[in-house]
Amino acid sequence: MSDLLERLRGRGWRMTSQRRVVAEVLDGDHVHLTADEVHALAVRRLPEISRATVYNTLGEMVSLGEVAEVSTVGRAKRYDANAHRAHQHLVCSGCGTIRDVHPHGDPLDDLPVEEQFGFTVSDVEVTYRGLCPSCA
Repeated sequence: MSDLLERLRGRGWRMTSQRRVVAEVLDGDHVHLTADEVHALAVRRLPEISRATVYNTLGEMVSLGEVAEVSTVGRAKRYDANAHRAHQHLVCSGCGTIRDVHPHGDPLDDLPVEEQFGFTVSDVEVTYRGLCPSCA
């Protein structure tokens, strides 16, 4: 069973065939699919699944905190099932490919106290951009 399916079942989420297929499509390392890509792959496994069901299922998974939305400038939102593994993203400025990266150190430590302006910082999002080997 996939990690995402295990997490969803552990939360008591009712596992319909449609929800299972969406979770299976999203599961894996470096998977950052758009909703339309999830739908296209899900239809191969379950031809009757609707686009609305895929969008609704993705929204529910995001609300549960089991899937993260990844937004990149000028591109459709993508969905990342590795929401429970601390990581950052490396994005190709050419083709939009996204890879998970795990830099050393805590990015929360990189913001000096005088630059926090009294905020209690709880989360950091870092996106590295460049060109993948295919686009370089």
